[in-house]
Amino acid sequence: MSSQKNILMAVVLLAASLAIPSAPAVAQAAPNPQSSPTQTGQQPAPKQAGSSLAVPAAPANPEETDALKAFQSMPNTDLPKKIAAGEDFLKKYPDSQYRPMLYSALMLGYLQTGSPQKAFEIGDKELALKPDDVQTLAVLGQTIPRAINGSTPDPDKQLQKAEDYSKRAIEVTPTIAKPEGMSDQNFVVAKNSTLAMAHGGLGLVYFRRGKFNDAIPELEQSVKIDPNATPDPVNLYVLGVSNQKASHYDEAAAVFTRCAAIAGGLQTACKTAADESKKQASTQMSAPK
Repeated sequence: MSSQKNILMAVVLLAASLAIPSAPAVAQAAPNPQSSPTQTGQQPAPKQAGSSLAVPAAPANPEETDALKAFQSMPNTDLPKKIAAGEDFLKKYPDSQYRPMLYSALMLGYLQTGSPQKAFEIGDKELALKPDDVQTLAVLGQTIPRAINGSTPDPDKQLQKAEDYSKRAIEVTPTIAKPEGMSDQNFVVAKNSTLAMAHGGLGLVYFRRGKFNDAIPELEQSVKIDPNATPDPVNLYVLGVSNQKASHYDEAAAVFTRCAAIAGGLQTACKTAADESKKQASTQMSAPK
């Protein structure tokens, strides 16, 4: 699904933007918790918590570090195998300082393999350790309301969690300091990817609650700042429906038309909705926006 691809691309971009060390750098950074980033060879970390993948400064035993390096070096071409290796690592090292890294990687792996509920459980564990990890906050804030269906237990509770996560990501992301050596443009793109997910998630929460006038500005902001060449069609579709429900028929038609130009599973629905909104705009009174 293209929307899931946008989520994962944004997460990868954010992780790269925050100068995540490669596996060999983990071992270099571990021995001396008092060392500066320059002394250890590690890139300077942002002043605010931003990525769950930032390597902690506390030392780890060599066996544990080697196990982490082995996990990191595994290709993503066989995600079930990599997920199993990550779960094995956590069983062997249940108190590992590297748990945030493993949790974040497993969350994305479970999303990619179609196990959203498992991904949400892992994401909650990661946030229990790093409450201000904007990467995980934004991913969960967007994907939780998208995964809700008729069989979801306690959907109101899930929506509240998604709202809290999205709002926290929106609050924290602007405070992240740009890593040294990174271009201003790449940093802006990375933060906008995160904010696009967070605003989109918050907009969908409002949409599911029937608060269409509240959903519209959040979804508009998500679409506006999304740095992907192709906007997320899910956000466009929900924005169009929200405008339609709020009797903003001209705006709905414009958004649906934009959505209909994107190849994918929502293309036909968006084309049909665009035609319907155009008819409504010519026959019904539009509400002031």
